[in-house]
Amino acid sequence: MLKELILKTIQNLPNQAGVYQYFDESNRLLYVGKAKNLKNRVKSYWRFTPEFRANPNVGVRISRMLEQAVKVDYLIVDSEADALILENSLIKQLKPKYNILLRDDKTYPYIYIDESQDFPRFEITRRVVKGKNISYYGPFPNGGKVLLDTLYEVFPLVQKKSCLREGKACLFHQIKKCLAPCEGKVTIEAYQKIISSVKEAIVKRSILTEVLTERMMELALSERYEEAATLRDNIKTIESLTINSNLDLAKQENLDIFAIVNAEERGVIIKLFMRNGKIISSDFSIFRGSEIFDQDEAYKQALLEFYTYETPHIAKTVLVAHSFEDQEKIAQLLSKRFTTKIEINNPKRGSKAKLIQLAIDNAHEILKLEANKEKTEIEEKIYKLFELDTVPYRVECFDNSHMMGVATVGAMVVWDENSWDKSSYRRYELQAKDEYHQMQEMLSRRIADFGENSPPDLWVLDGGETLLKLALRLLQEAGVSLDVIAIAKEKLDAKAHRSKGAAKDIVHNKTSQFELKTTDKRLQWVQRLRDEAHRFAITYHQNKKRKDDNKSSLLEKKGIGPATIKKLLNYFGTFEAINSATFEEISVASSKKIAKILKT
Repeated sequence: MLKELILKTIQNLPNQAGVYQYFDESNRLLYVGKAKNLKNRVKSYWRFTPEFRANPNVGVRISRMLEQAVKVDYLIVDSEADALILENSLIKQLKPKYNILLRDDKTYPYIYIDESQDFPRFEITRRVVKGKNISYYGPFPNGGKVLLDTLYEVFPLVQKKSCLREGKACLFHQIKKCLAPCEGKVTIEAYQKIISSVKEAIVKRSILTEVLTERMMELALSERYEEAATLRDNIKTIESLTINSNLDLAKQENLDIFAIVNAEERGVIIKLFMRNGKIISSDFSIFRGSEIFDQDEAYKQALLEFYTYETPHIAKTVLVAHSFEDQEKIAQLLSKRFTTKIEINNPKRGSKAKLIQLAIDNAHEILKLEANKEKTEIEEKIYKLFELDTVPYRVECFDNSHMMGVATVGAMVVWDENSWDKSSYRRYELQAKDEYHQMQEMLSRRIADFGENSPPDLWVLDGGETLLKLALRLLQEAGVSLDVIAIAKEKLDAKAHRSKGAAKDIVHNKTSQFELKTTDKRLQWVQRLRDEAHRFAITYHQNKKRKDDNKSSLLEKKGIGPATIKKLLNYFGTFEAINSATFEEISVASSKKIAKILKT
């Protein structure tokens, strides 16, 4: 029977902490879980008498997973905390079918100041800054840079890092934006009072918006409308940093508040950040609602992704809208990570419970707005047509470009929730000489990055069935569950048929090929992705070739011919590698004569 392998594995499981993985008969990863005791945890999914079968008490999601499972693997770790970290990492990297993936792994900027200096400045960081007297303010999910620039606009701070080194008052002093400590025109004590005022304004931002509003009106009266409009936008940005609320705590507490709410089509993660008893910033992110949603997994994933080792500052108390499994374990893990005691609480009454309710109310309001947005059904149609495992809301599309093997590049574009996610686009400088190995190189590099940037729902390749099989093989070897389709021109006599008005695109999935009408919206959707990847790749290729042509011209001026340049590029790969090569290496690749030209 199909389940015999699972039963055999369970009988030999150790009584140690670890991570377990369920696979289906195609060796696709279905589910990743963690355990304090692997044997006890995995056994809990099953009943052994009168026959070996799934435990009827598990939920619908796990029951469906167990129906498909034919194998279970495991990894042993030193502690349950290590198991939690590994579980989260594997979910993010391998995208198992029955685990949820929130994709909420943004790092937020903080404003910080190093007060060990006599005349310190405020800066922005996303990571911990080394120093004994560093103070952080934030996080600021949106508008942190505008807030920082406004501080320097309103207060006479040291405007540039280089100012104090110059030792001479500059233009900033002349326009009254700096008090020129470089010439001793302000004392340390006086400057410290300004710093105290700035700290207050970071939290009580009405101080800033009132000054900006007054200046905006002055500019408007002077008919300097563009400058006035810039200040108006800055005011809006600063005001929108946080959810409007009159709810402040009497205590000067620092709290992070998380609420996760799942609905039929969309879910939302709300984060509120309270500092010194006031909510100073907030953020939310949307995820796709799902019948496999698991609240315990969602909170674990959200907290572990937010509180990384690089996080500059953490409130010692985290409030969550719902209690969840491993809540205490996560708190212990974070306490160890930040070497200070961290508490995770789910308050039921009092002012903190009101903060939770504020987060939940805003979550429902955001979901209501999302439901009213114009909906697209194209992803559902793609999902059904190509028999995908998941609805492809987030898609990555790949293409490569070269000319006679010169300036070989690859490109990845990203489609996310009905729009281009251009911040996630990637360019690849490729070394392989043929299209098959170029795609292999590009996809392998993307797979290696899954630990940092989670896989999408679908890959679209510009190519035919051969490249599709390549991608599926690479993903299977990496243990990643990910749908792939490929789009290619119709071939006549082994050549792509590109006659104007007659070219037909064929789409391949892992089992079939589809020849759709040119008016079919589903084909047009895939073509749109392919064309954007092609555009992005071509642009990068042209820019790179232009740079390479300039570098090639410089070598030709030294008396090195095109054939030798090509030979060197074939050997070293790039002009940069040629430039950094030793005399001996160039001698081997070409000749001592060429090495003397390049190295003397």
